[in-house]
Amino acid sequence: MADSVTVADLVDNIRLDVLYGEDLLADRKITTSDISRPGLELTGYFNYYPAKRVQLLGITETSFAKGMTSDDLLQVMRQMCQPETPALVISTQLEPPEELLQAAQESKIPVLGTKMTTSRVLSNMTNYLEGKLAERQSLHGVLVDIYGVGVLITGDSGVGKSETALELVKRGHRLIADDRVEVYQQDEQTLVGQAPAILAHLLEIRGIGIIDVMNLFGAGAVRSETDIDLIVHLESWSPDKKFDRLGNGDETQKIFDVIVPKISIPVKTGRNIAIIIEAASMNFRARSMGYDATKVFDDNLNRLIKQNSKNNK
Repeated sequence: MADSVTVADLVDNIRLDVLYGEDLLADRKITTSDISRPGLELTGYFNYYPAKRVQLLGITETSFAKGMTSDDLLQVMRQMCQPETPALVISTQLEPPEELLQAAQESKIPVLGTKMTTSRVLSNMTNYLEGKLAERQSLHGVLVDIYGVGVLITGDSGVGKSETALELVKRGHRLIADDRVEVYQQDEQTLVGQAPAILAHLLEIRGIGIIDVMNLFGAGAVRSETDIDLIVHLESWSPDKKFDRLGNGDETQKIFDVIVPKISIPVKTGRNIAIIIEAASMNFRARSMGYDATKVFDDNLNRLIKQNSKNNK
């Protein structure tokens, strides 16, 4: 988990315009994903002012400011520009009040602008900051995007996770991370996985070493991050262990507060694990769209049993 994000990173990733303080961006730190809309503060109420948040002013705030006297507005803006305030953002391509610029210059706080509406820029900044500042968990496995399904492949060391990922990449799917997957919770139902910076685009194959997937297969063979929709656990084949044959299993794994569906696949000589995982991903998509092959089989079986029962009477 990152402790902070610089205002410079926010500007680059949200594509904000710098109205003042270009030289200040790299030194200003954002430590919370919460964004403040300083409406009450414009009336002079600062008892619970969240000074550590990015301050976002839209049409409502700037319209109210226009009705204030210059002295009152300057006083309010000076109170808003605290030493820990990361930046002020003006949405909808509005002209910032002169008093705001003056107070920001006195306190050396960047002023940013954007063409986006207040709701849109608020959503974009919140999503970006939540992703950057969220708690992270490092999982051992390989993360691959298969037909838009984020599949986390887990299993004991040496079971063939990386080799399977290489075969999936050759079949047109995309690698996100090998060996270590950094996972964070985006919301109540969504997990996002990405590679640690040092391992991005790299794949370790025993006997060959490290290969650069983007260099060998092109930019279309990799992704920087993806949602984790399905966990596929590879296990060495054992006649003593029972594996799900009909798809009736409801195995899951909890990561943070999110329950992720999980399937276990036996690894045995002669089995093409990549194709099996590819089929599992397509089957997962079909289920999420309302088609369940297991249910179809059960319905057909029950229909056949009823028909035979009638014929035997």
